[in-house]
Amino acid sequence: MERIVITGGRPLRGAVRVSGAKNSSLPIIAAACLAPDVSVLENVPHCQDVLTLQAILADLGVRFEFAGTRMTIDAGGLYRTIPDYALCRRMRASFYTAGLLLARMGRAEVPLPGGCSIGTRPVDFHMKGFAALGAGVATEHGYMKASVARRAKGAPFYVPRSSVGTTINLMLAASTARGVTTLTNAAREPEVVDTAVFLNLMGARVRGAGTDTITIRGISALHGAQYTIIPDRIEAGTYLLCGVATGGDVLAEGLIPEHFQALLGKVTEAGAETVVEPDGVRVRVARELAAVDVDTAPYPGFATDLHPPLAAALARARGTSSIRETVHDSRFAYVDELRRMGAEMKVEGDTLRITGVEQLTGAPVEALDIRAGAAVVIAALTAEGTTEIRTVENIDRGYEGLTEKLRSLGARVERVDDEAIREVV
Repeated sequence: MERIVITGGRPLRGAVRVSGAKNSSLPIIAAACLAPDVSVLENVPHCQDVLTLQAILADLGVRFEFAGTRMTIDAGGLYRTIPDYALCRRMRASFYTAGLLLARMGRAEVPLPGGCSIGTRPVDFHMKGFAALGAGVATEHGYMKASVARRAKGAPFYVPRSSVGTTINLMLAASTARGVTTLTNAAREPEVVDTAVFLNLMGARVRGAGTDTITIRGISALHGAQYTIIPDRIEAGTYLLCGVATGGDVLAEGLIPEHFQALLGKVTEAGAETVVEPDGVRVRVARELAAVDVDTAPYPGFATDLHPPLAAALARARGTSSIRETVHDSRFAYVDELRRMGAEMKVEGDTLRITGVEQLTGAPVEALDIRAGAAVVIAALTAEGTTEIRTVENIDRGYEGLTEKLRSLGARVERVDDEAIREVV
């Protein structure tokens, strides 16, 4: 079993190139399989969630070539409608295969997904949407089973809680439906827009992505397309917060600044200097951070995926900060891990109170999910002494080459196995 070992206390300085967006890549890879044709995607990250979805779809008959950041997808051979249970249990995004299979094959038997343990994120929203499109939907023995007689039927649907996953899955399912589907209260995240742009390149007729009302005029068949995935705004925000937390000077390159204005506003309020440069965003910190108050919200609000990394960055800020989590029912499991390192944090209902401390100290901690993993990494970078991070497979799910990128910024970080750790100790 591998672990990440970080010796903290060093300001990070330099430039880091942002990978393609994981949360765009997953639905776009699924969307490419809507056509019995070949699609080529550029800027696809080599993170574990992408590799898991590739394995799921390959088991259904899809052929892949993945070299560098280019992924070639030949979905002509897709023939199965039941994805592998063990693979699907690894991540919630596996449920995008439901919208894909319903649109392409008229039938889907998809395992109810697993993934990050950050509260209830029910797929019943998706199933209600499929039912609105005329599908017969049932759950049996851990599977969702959905089918349509011929093609789905376009219909209006209100997206509960502006769910990103539901919005995208219904765009997939409705792309080949008869008639027009109207999604109201739709998610507006950049990943939704990215998926819609790719679908339109495949011949779909999706309008309004990026607003709260999306219309999809279904067509009978789609074709392959070539597309470049947008940069990962959550990865970019994570590395910028590494710079903020360590009092450093970090440039995140190859990103779209408009995608995380809420984060830039808050780190500026906390005392960091933010500069938008031609190919990225730079953060510099030359003084003690001040406490800030944050409410997470659907885009363009403060991203819930940046909540845990921000909490770690505020652990040493002067005063008491608060983070109110409005998107997921519970996202505070990481708090106990930061407390092990000396953070003073208290959860009150949907709100985390963070009282800044003078110093964090290294400790053995767990990366409980993708973004909790980012939080303990940031805390370790600022801590006195050495931190061992276990269950790093959760970090691998969402971050490509994290240790290498941190080392390029001057961090003292190694990825080692248990035997190497015993030798260090």
